[in-house]
Amino acid sequence: MMRVLHVSQPTEAGVARVIGYLLADQLRAGWDVLTACPPDGPLAEDTRRLGARLVPWPATRRPGAAVPGEVLRLARLIARVRPDIVHLHSSKAGLAGRLALRGRVPTVFQPNGWSFLAATGALRPAVLAWERYAVRWAHRVVHVSQRECTDAEELGIRGRGVVVPNGVDLRTFTAQDDAARARARVDLGLGTGPIAVCVGRLCRQKGQDLLFAGWPRALAAAPAAQLVLVGDGPDRAALEAAAPRGVVFAGGTDDPRPWYAAADVVVLPSRWEGMSMVQLEAMASGRCLLATDVGGAAEALPDGALVLPVGDAAAFGAALAARLAQPDLVAAEAAAARERARGTYDVRRTATRIREIYAEVVGGD
Repeated sequence: MMRVLHVSQPTEAGVARVIGYLLADQLRAGWDVLTACPPDGPLAEDTRRLGARLVPWPATRRPGAAVPGEVLRLARLIARVRPDIVHLHSSKAGLAGRLALRGRVPTVFQPNGWSFLAATGALRPAVLAWERYAVRWAHRVVHVSQRECTDAEELGIRGRGVVVPNGVDLRTFTAQDDAARARARVDLGLGTGPIAVCVGRLCRQKGQDLLFAGWPRALAAAPAAQLVLVGDGPDRAALEAAAPRGVVFAGGTDDPRPWYAAADVVVLPSRWEGMSMVQLEAMASGRCLLATDVGGAAEALPDGALVLPVGDAAAFGAALAARLAQPDLVAAEAAAARERARGTYDVRRTATRIREIYAEVVGGD
């Protein structure tokens, strides 16, 4: 029986959902599965609910003075647990885990969006140098999109990479018809006009400020439209102060399905991503999607779908205006997105491939 330790600092949103899918699959396989993460949040709750073991690992989101202590605590935790393989999820676990292990235990690192994408100024070269060096301490690097893999290789991060796209539970995220949309809007207290929904942490990465800059053009085409932000985060106060007319702050949620059901269009104005779980969930829910050209966005969308330039608020506003004013266009794009998700992004395929990678790594391949 394989003993797997998943390590993550994020305990909510897409990363937590990815880990939850893997926990459930590996437990069904009869493996001994543990999660090391901060003890609060949906990931800790899911670990307990699913029947995996939770090993509390207090850690902050950003690198800083706390890192040495986080590395030491993780090293001690791993020595106590003695896993057969360690799966590090996202940048903080990738930093602390590779420093703690240095390749001594079979290690899989899944960036979910490389750390250098968030770095600016003089910090970016330092972060790149770290990733080029530390990639030697991962027996596999799991890229969630081909673009994430290609970007890393072009910048000199050349580990043993493999592309395993994220997947979504197609039994949970299902197509929503007009009747479901109407019910969801009543339940959520929303209006009957066109609705755009943006699900994600309220922070610079997710680009809600860019969406605000383009929103007036959408309102000009559909004056009764609403833009609903589903999520919370460090930029909430600033976004609330800058919000144009028609914006609704819904707060965070552990279940975004009602918000997808209520939407005409789901918008993802991100500045960077690996492969957005929100994108895949919206597609599986049969919703028209507008996304920027980050990470695996273009790969995941149907052939010929519109992908918007990163940071181009005017283009986002124009594309959103066209869709809020044209229900037939929205319906056609939603149907194509649903079929693409069903054909390519089933989480069962993703989870099976991850188990195969573990077997290869533990077997010494």
